[in-house]
Amino acid sequence: MMNTEQNFNSSTSPAIVGNAVLAAVSPVYKVLDLFGNEQTVIITKKKEKPNLFSDYDAFLDKFEVKKTTDDCYTPKEVMDIIINYVNEKYPLEGKKIIRPFFPGGDFESIEYTDDMVVIDNPPFSIITKICKYYIANGVKFFLFCPHLTAFGSDIDCTHIIASADITYENGATIKTAFVSNMFGDAKIIGDAELHLKFKELQQRNKANLPKYEYPDHIITVSKIAYCIEKGISVSFDKKDLKHYRRLDAQKKHGKALFGSGFIASDKVAAAQKKDNVIVWELSDREREIIKSLGSS
Repeated sequence: MMNTEQNFNSSTSPAIVGNAVLAAVSPVYKVLDLFGNEQTVIITKKKEKPNLFSDYDAFLDKFEVKKTTDDCYTPKEVMDIIINYVNEKYPLEGKKIIRPFFPGGDFESIEYTDDMVVIDNPPFSIITKICKYYIANGVKFFLFCPHLTAFGSDIDCTHIIASADITYENGATIKTAFVSNMFGDAKIIGDAELHLKFKELQQRNKANLPKYEYPDHIITVSKIAYCIEKGISVSFDKKDLKHYRRLDAQKKHGKALFGSGFIASDKVAAAQKKDNVIVWELSDREREIIKSLGSS
C-alpha cells in the first residue's frame, strides 16, 4: 500500500507536542538542517492515517509516552556542537540529518536513503544493537554513547573520546563519548578540541545558574564538611538543634534542604556573608522555633 510523508515544523505544529504523536505513528523521524532547525517527518499508510487535528487532546492522552531511564533529552546547544563537529569532518551539505530516537520511536522501521546521516543520542542500553544495525544496512551515523564503556563492544566503527560532561534536559550530567562509521580507518580518536567546546559550554551554563545560600541558623552536611575540610572541628548539642527538611521560603519554589538538615539556636549560628547569592530567609514561624532552642 502506498505510503505518504507529512512534514511538520517543530516550532509551529502541535503534532509533535511532548513527542506524544511521534510515538503513536510509525515510522517517524526528525530531520535537522545545519543550523539545528528541526522538522518531523511522519510516514503512514493512507487508510491508517489518523486525524491529528480533530479531538487532538484525546488523541494525545491515548498515546501518552511513558518515560524511561534512557530518556535523556539532548539540549539544542549540545546538538549544535556535534553537528558543527561532524560537518567539519564529514561535510553534511546535501545530506538529511536524521534523529530517530525518542520514547516510543522505532529506528528499524525507517526507510533510510543514501542522503541520510543519523546524528542522535540513542538509548545507551541498546547502543551496540543500533550500531550493528546501521553498519549492516549501510547507514551513516554519529551517535552518543557512554564514556566509561565506549570500548565495551567489538564493532567496526570509530570511537570518539572527548571526555564530555553533558547536562541533559532531565538534569542528569553524564560523561559522554561518541561512536561513528564516518571516519574511515580511524579506530579511536581522542579529540581535545571537542572536549574544550563541551567544557566551555558547561562553564557557561554554570555561570547562568542561581546560587543559593541558607541562613546562618540552618545547618547542612555541606556546612559541616566545609568546616572540617578547613581544619575546624565542630560539635553541637541536641538541645540547640531541630531536624528540618524545608524552609517556608522554599515551598513556593518547590525547593527543599538537600538531604535535610537542622535549624539551630542563636548560640550555634555562624555569621557568613557572601555576595551574588540568594539567601533563603527565615520566616516568623521559624524564628519562634529558634527562640525555643538552647534553653535548659
